[in-house]
Amino acid sequence: QVQLVESGGGLVQAGGSLRLSCAASGLTFSNYNMAWFRQAPGKEREFVATIRWNGGNTDYADSVKGRFTISRDNPKNTVYLEMNSLKPEDTAVYYCAAKTPTSRYKWFPFKSSDDMDYWGKGTLVTVSS
Repeated sequence: QVQLVESGGGLVQAGGSLRLSCAASGLTFSNYNMAWFRQAPGKEREFVATIRWNGGNTDYADSVKGRFTISRDNPKNTVYLEMNSLKPEDTAVYYCAAKTPTSRYKWFPFKSSDDMDYWGKGTLVTVSS
């Protein structure tokens, strides 16, 4: 079955950096657009970043633009989220998600939780002030 396993979360001071990884199995990874979402305590899950199946396009939430970078390594079946200049408001459980693209020839950045096909169980990121 499909598994998405996140890792790399932890406790970091404000201004610091973390790199999250999501290892995928049970699916043809290069067929899927990938995304990161996050959910802070008491809040709804929100979109963070997404990357096209071939790595050729990315999109970000305004709150992380310029600080976070999403990337992927298709031979390793892994997607990454490099997080820099972290702020206390970045504290959340970070989830990896996979989405079958509606077209392999046209980029559309799906940003809704409801659009995703598969989910990981999440990794906690805590940013202290």
